[in-house]
Formats: sequence, C-alpha cells, structure tokens
Amino acid sequence: MIVVTILAVEVLIYLPSVANFRASWLDDRIRVGGVAARVIDVVPDVMKVPAELSESLLRSAGAVALVIRREGRSQLIERPDVPMPKAVVTADMRVRDPMSLIAGAVEELIGGGERVVRVVGTPPGAEDTLIEVLMNDNILRADMFVYSRNIFILSLIVAAFTSVAIYMALDRLLVRPFGRITANMIAFRETPENAGRIIVPSGRRDEIGIAERELAALETDLFEMLHQRKHLADLGLAVAKINHDLRNTLGAAQLLSDQVATLEDPKVQRLAPRLVQTLDRAIGFAQSVLDYGRQSATVPKPQPVDVRALVIESAAQAALFGHPTIAFENQVPDDLILKVDPEQIGRVAVNLLKNAREAIESAGDAVNDPKIAVRIHEQKDWVTIEIADNGPGLPPRARENLFQAFQGSGRSGGTGLGLVIANELTEVNGGRLRYVDTGQGTCFAIDLPAANLV
Repeated sequence: MIVVTILAVEVLIYLPSVANFRASWLDDRIRVGGVAARVIDVVPDVMKVPAELSESLLRSAGAVALVIRREGRSQLIERPDVPMPKAVVTADMRVRDPMSLIAGAVEELIGGGERVVRVVGTPPGAEDTLIEVLMNDNILRADMFVYSRNIFILSLIVAAFTSVAIYMALDRLLVRPFGRITANMIAFRETPENAGRIIVPSGRRDEIGIAERELAALETDLFEMLHQRKHLADLGLAVAKINHDLRNTLGAAQLLSDQVATLEDPKVQRLAPRLVQTLDRAIGFAQSVLDYGRQSATVPKPQPVDVRALVIESAAQAALFGHPTIAFENQVPDDLILKVDPEQIGRVAVNLLKNAREAIESAGDAVNDPKIAVRIHEQKDWVTIEIADNGPGLPPRARENLFQAFQGSGRSGGTGLGLVIANELTEVNGGRLRYVDTGQGTCFAIDLPAANLV
C-alpha cells in the first residue's frame, strides 16, 4: 500500500518532469540551430552553402531541415536525400507556460511517431534570430520513453526504500507500542488480581504515552477495587451467615412471643404487642439484608410492555387493591407501551407502591383521605412514571441519603435497601429514579427513555 501511494505521488511529479525533459531536449536543438547560423555567417556566399557543411550541420542538430530567419531574410538548409513526412506539428519554444509544456509532452508520448516536428525558438545570445528546426519526432519520442523508463525504475527504487523506512518507523513508533498495549490488556484481563500484569508506561510524551499512563492508572484502580471487593465479599459472607443464624434465632423468639401473647396476664397482654412488633422489625431487617446480599446485576430483557397493566399488577402485589382506607388511582393511559424489562420495572413499581402504603399506614389517622396515585408525563427525551402519595412525606435525613444502603430509609428500623435496588434496576434499563419534592406527601419519578416508546 505504501509503495502504491508513493508511485501515485511519483505520477504527479512525472508529468512536469517529462515536460521539462522534452523542453530541454528541444532547446538543445534550437541551440544547435543557433550554432549553425553562426557557422553560416562565416561562409562567403550564404546562398551557396557547401553540401558537406549542410549535411554536417543538419546531422548535428538531428534535423531534416533548418530555417534561419533574421532581418527579414530566411535561409533554408535541407537534406534532399531525406523524404519529408506529411504530418507536421509545431513546438513553439517561446511559449513556456507549464500547462502547454505538459500538454505537448503528453501529446508526444501518446500520438507521436512518423511525423515532423517544427521546433521554433530563439537561440541564446541571438535574440534577433529565429530558428526553425524540422526533425523527425521518432528520436524525441524514443528519448522520452527512455527517460520515462529510467524515471519509473528510479521511482520503484525510491518507493521500495521509502516503504521499508516508513514500515520500520511505523513498526517501532506505532505497531510495537500498540501491540504491547493490546497484549497487556489481554494478559491483565486473564488475571486482574496479579499486580505484575499492570502495564509500566514507557515515558513517551505523545498520545501513545498518554494511553499507556491512563491504562496503567485504570488497571491500578481495577486491581485495588478487586482486592477491596474481595475483602468486602468475604466480610459480607460472614455477615450473611451471622444474619442467617440471627434470623433463625429471631424466628424462634417470635414463636415464643406468640405463645406468650396468649397468656391472660394483663402485664403480658400489654407488653406482648411491643415484643412482637420489635421481633417483626428485626426479622424484616435481617431478611432485607439477605435479599440485598443476593441481589446481582442482571442484564435486562426488554420487550413491549403495557404500562397500565404493569401498574395494576404491581399495585396488587403491593396489597393496594381492596385496601380498607387507602384509595388507589391508576392514571396511566391504556395505549402506553414501553420497551423495558417487565420484571425489573415491575419490581421498582412494587417497591415504591409498597413504601407509600406502609408510610400512610404508619401515619394512621394523621392522614386525611389517604391516596396513592400513578401518573404519566411525556417529555422530549423521557417518559416519566410518577408514584405519589399524600402521606407524611420523607424525613430530612432520608432525603439527604436517598439511594444509599442502610441510610435512606424513611421508616424507623428500615434499611433503605429497597430504594437502592429500585435505583439500580431503573438504571440498568437506561432510566433514572429520582425524588420529586411536591411539598406534600412523597413522590418518586421513574424516568425511562422516550426512545423506548412503541
């Protein structure tokens, strides 16, 4: 490819070069014609130039005829033994613009042969003399082909040496460094826990050096993250085992508390509900931690989903249908179809609806006409599903730590893990989960890409 490119460039250089060769070749004939004119000047009778002298002058100019014009007079010298071809072309060497010279050279190479070229020009040092040299163009054409062949061979040699030099330079400056980076990426991917696989930057100051340094920083961060994740995984496994045993213990305690609650002792009847409620919270906490620990990133499987039907199913799972005190409004249009993972987005909706129900239930009679509503807002880039209630709202601490594990719960004793999982599931579907401050109650918005509309 490099050789072909260099030869293509050589073609552009060749045309002016061969045009210059032709012009120089014809200038030499004009120059020889000027010498002939000075020789004739010394002949006593210019009208009777000796045949031998004429033959010698014409042979030195490579011409079949020579015309010398000056001071209104013309002198013709010709070779009577050489027949004149019928085809005659004129090459006026007084016209020196590049395009004319290139056009003349190309025309000679393509259409020349077996014709007479009439070369017109002024020899150096004799501006008052006009020389016309008539010659067979076979000689000029043959010399031009020889010149072209030499240029082609020279171009091949230059292209070969240049290609080798460019290849060696590219191999050293680009191919080998990129090969080193690629090999390192493959090796690091195989054993990312091995610190010896982290690439060592070469110290170059160009883009490849920047890529090496950035790759080294990325691999270092990944190495540290993997070790930290391993430590956290080991710690989480231990916590999960402790949590599992604790949950079993709490379950046994709950059974005992249920039995205690059946006793008729007034003190027991007064304290038993608190004990049961406390145990329920502890068991719920342990269960939510176990669920969060089992939560793994699953690639979504998008498919066209009837959003209204999805909301209805989610509300049923959140125990909102037939609720004795909470009114539920599904304001989603019947024709709204989104291409999402129904299971994952359904889990998000169930979590938010369940949180809203539990918040209103915990508030008791403090909420007048409790209601949970699901609304739709379509914008340019997003389709927003709003889940809002008129409950007590989120406390300030919960708002400041939304979507942070163990910190963003709005209920006493809650873990906040439900919102964390809901946020992750929304993000893997290309959307975002956000809290909307409406000044009353709680409102969460599920933003999904409008490009998913079907």
